[in-house]
Amino acid sequence: MSKVTIDNVTKSYSRDTTIFTDLSLVFPDNEFIVILGPSGCGKTTLLRMIAGLEDFDKGRILIDETDVSNMKPEQRDIAMVFQNYALYPQKTVYQNMEFGLKMRKVPAEERAERIKNASEILGLDQLLDRYPKQLSGGQRQRVALGRALVRDPKLFLLDEPLSNLDAKLRIKMRSEIIQLYQRIGKTMIYVTHDQTEAMTMGTRILLMNEGLIQQYDVPEKLYDEPANIFVAQFIGSPQMNIVSEPVQNGKVKFGNITLNVPEGYQGDRIHIGLRAEDLQIADGEFYEVSHTENLGNEQLIYLYDDQGEEIVVRDYERTQLEPGQRVGLTLLDHKIHWFDHQTGERV
Repeated sequence: MSKVTIDNVTKSYSRDTTIFTDLSLVFPDNEFIVILGPSGCGKTTLLRMIAGLEDFDKGRILIDETDVSNMKPEQRDIAMVFQNYALYPQKTVYQNMEFGLKMRKVPAEERAERIKNASEILGLDQLLDRYPKQLSGGQRQRVALGRALVRDPKLFLLDEPLSNLDAKLRIKMRSEIIQLYQRIGKTMIYVTHDQTEAMTMGTRILLMNEGLIQQYDVPEKLYDEPANIFVAQFIGSPQMNIVSEPVQNGKVKFGNITLNVPEGYQGDRIHIGLRAEDLQIADGEFYEVSHTENLGNEQLIYLYDDQGEEIVVRDYERTQLEPGQRVGLTLLDHKIHWFDHQTGERV
């Protein structure tokens, strides 16, 4: 068991800077939780509080049913992987993986067995005699993971572990971390600002902004049923098209399309959210083509309406269009997201 409970936690850096106010949530056992959000949203602070590296003003943090709020990091039975690997340059891969076990006075025979098992899982068995300077970035990251793995902790905490790697290596390491999670079956809490990492790796995503939970759910829900405009535009590339239109007699006009607003909506304006892949180019004069981006098997078409609002369409047909050309739009399967004009919350 390695369930984590955040119970009414408040964290301030000063009288004028409060990061969290009465934050409460549960990270279930054996899940891969991704804490996602822009810089400064509090995601790393939350991870460090779970690790015991940051204090907080009030509330409790529990691992399983044990209150660890006042425990030192080494008493919490966790392992943390940092962005900068934090390897000892003068020690070999084997010695780096062994160091924490030595400090905990794990017997030599057991140390060797744990390192053997971890190095086989991570593909480090041929690198144990090398020093960090002799390793690639991906290999160093695997050593950092191996050092955490040999601890055999209840809980793994990973703070943007792939951000120092190039794009190709990030994709490879994403796959390796997912496979590691599937093999060991323990709770992992992973911090990133990269929505692609979050969507491809997480069993659940906690999306935060300015210390507030925007949505906490499985990845599909954040994409298909965003809780508010922030979630809608943070998840997905290109970001969701959001247009604001007046409501008249329970209907809105979106270019050449007339839509019924959700029953019971009282506002005189409403935000309409449309994913780029849910729109299709049609005959008409309502939009002007700005430019297209060729992505190989598809293209993105950038349009402007007469009010200067930008609309992006994902076009799998790679329709031949010229800048300045006038077009219309159709909706595929009526996949529409409605948001309150005042609050931005999902209707």
